[in-house]
Amino acid sequence: MSSRQSRQPRPYRRPRRDPVRILAFDALRAVAERGAYANLVLPPLLARAKESGGFDGRDAALATELVYGTLRRQGTYDAVLAACVDRPLRDVDPPVLDVLSLGAHQLLGTRIPGHAAVSATVELARCVVGDGRAKFVNAVLRRVAAHDLDTWLDRVAPPYDDDPEAHLALVHAHPRWVVSALWDALGGGRAEIEALLAADNERPRVTLAARPGRSTADELLKEPGAEPGRWSPYAVRLADGGEPGALGAVHDGRAGVQDEGSQLVALALANAPLTGRDTRWLDGCAGPGGKAALLAALAAERGAALVAAERQPHRARLVARALDGNPGPYQVVTADSTRPAWRPGAFDRVLVDVPCTGLGALRRRPESRWRRRPEDLDGLVTLQRKLLRGALAAVRPGGVVGYATCSPHLAETRLVVGDVLDGLTGMTAERLDARPLLPGVPDLGDGPDIQLWPHRHGTDAMHLTLLRRTA
Repeated sequence: MSSRQSRQPRPYRRPRRDPVRILAFDALRAVAERGAYANLVLPPLLARAKESGGFDGRDAALATELVYGTLRRQGTYDAVLAACVDRPLRDVDPPVLDVLSLGAHQLLGTRIPGHAAVSATVELARCVVGDGRAKFVNAVLRRVAAHDLDTWLDRVAPPYDDDPEAHLALVHAHPRWVVSALWDALGGGRAEIEALLAADNERPRVTLAARPGRSTADELLKEPGAEPGRWSPYAVRLADGGEPGALGAVHDGRAGVQDEGSQLVALALANAPLTGRDTRWLDGCAGPGGKAALLAALAAERGAALVAAERQPHRARLVARALDGNPGPYQVVTADSTRPAWRPGAFDRVLVDVPCTGLGALRRRPESRWRRRPEDLDGLVTLQRKLLRGALAAVRPGGVVGYATCSPHLAETRLVVGDVLDGLTGMTAERLDARPLLPGVPDLGDGPDIQLWPHRHGTDAMHLTLLRRTA
C-alpha cells in the first residue's frame, strides 16, 4: 500500500459551542450593529440564558466581564490588533473583529490562561464566522499572546514625555479628545488624570435609591452583601453580581437603580434655600425617571407636587412607571421644556438634567466613549442653553433652578451657565453655593457649583449649578 493510500483525511469535528462566549459575541454585535447599549442589551440575554438552563451565576459573571471589558478597552485592543494584522483593521469584517477583540481581552485583560483563551476564541470563531476565518483568528491571537499587556503598551503607545494625551489615551483606553476634555475640567497633574481614567475603567457596583415614604435604606440593607452608600441617606450598594430586579422593593417601585451622584443632585435641589411658597416642582428633562421618582417622593413629604416633563413619549412612559405609586400628587406630561406648555413663573423648584455627551458615566456605558465625537458638542450645547433658559423662565422670582449634567466637560457645564446668565433679558438670577447642600461630601472644589468625580467620590461625574431667580 502506498503512503498516499495509507493517509486518511481527518474526520470533520464540529466546533464546540460555548454559550458564555456566544452570548458575549451576540451582545457585542448588538452594540456595534444597532447602536445599543450593553447595560440594556446584556440583562435580557442573560435572563434568557438562565431560563434555558445550564447557565449559572459564574457563567453570567464571565459573560458580563467579557462584554464590558472588551468594550472598555476597545481602543487599546484595536491598537494591539492593528500591530498583529497584515491589513488595516477597517478592512477586517466587523464580526471577525468582534471575535478578535473578545480574544484580546481574554489574553490581555483577564486571568484566563493564554492557550485556553486562544482555543476558546477559535472555537467561537468556528461557530459564528466559519472555519476559514477561524484560521485567521487563530493566527492573529497567537501573535497577541506573544506579549502581556504592559509589553504591548510599551510597543504601541507613544512615550508620555513625547505626547501625554496620546499616551494616556492608549494606556487607559479613552479617545484622545475625551482625555483632553476631562483633563481640562479636572485640572491637576498626571496622577490625578490617571486616577480618573482608571476609575472610568472600573465597573461600578449597582446602587439603589430608597424612595422616601415608600422604602428605607434599612430595608434594602437586608439584602445579602448590601452596603450603605457613602453620601446619600437613601443609597444602598448591592454586592457584586446582585440583581436589583429580584428585590421586592425594586419590583414594586418603592426603590430604584440610581447612581449616588444622581441622588445627590436631586437632594441638593430639594434642599436649596428659596423665598416664599414651596408647593410646585418641575423636572424638565425627566426621562427615564430616576431623579423624578426621588424628587416626587421628597415633594410628597412636604406637601408639594411634582410635574415630570419628558419630550420623548417612550421615555415619558418610563417616567410614569417610575412614579407609579408615589404617595403624593404628581403629573407626567409629554412636553418639550424648550417650548413649555406651562405659564412662566409657575414653579418654585425646577431641575433640568440636560442631554449631554455622557462623559461622566463612562463606567456604566463604556461604549459611549467610542461613539461620541467632538462635533457632537455643538448641537448639545445649543440644546442645553435652551433648556436652561426655559427653566429660568419656568421658575418664579425667589425660586431655584438646578442645572445638572452627567458630563464634566467645561463646554457643557460652566460655559453653558455663563452664556445663559450673560444673555438674560427681562429677568436676573444669582448663583447659589451648592456645596453646603452636600454635607460630608469632600473635595467639591472652589464652588459655587458642584462637580462630582468617580475617583474622588465613587459616583458618576455629575455636575450641578444652582441658580435663584431674583427678578
